[in-house]
Amino acid sequence: MRVVSTKEAPAAIGPYSQGIVVNNLFYSSGQIPLTAEGSMVEGDVAEQTHQVFRNLQAVLTEAGATFETVVKATVFIKDMNDFGAINEVYGEYFSNHKPARSCVEVARLPKDAQVEIEVIALVK
Repeated sequence: MRVVSTKEAPAAIGPYSQGIVVNNLFYSSGQIPLTAEGSMVEGDVAEQTHQVFRNLQAVLTEAGATFETVVKATVFIKDMNDFGAINEVYGEYFSNHKPARSCVEVARLPKDAQVEIEVIALVK
């Protein structure tokens, strides 16, 4: 087991890791729209979703994985009415390769984020 940690994504805001590699699988913690410096991205849900993907890119790279090796994504959204906007941004990052996915609406997310995404990926 290997702990994944990078300064290119926001530090954990609790007793957890940015991600863990076990054998050849990387399990990310949920990423919310915080910058690497820890500031919440202002703006609409699309802008927040782009920041989530920048954070996912950073932890995937540190783990030795890519968006192309993601096998499962879980998307948590505050308002299902934002599904279309989030899905449009999601499709920019997963255009050719389409991993399995779950999407659920939740009552509240950390720091009152509008979106949080976690992934499981194969490590090269």
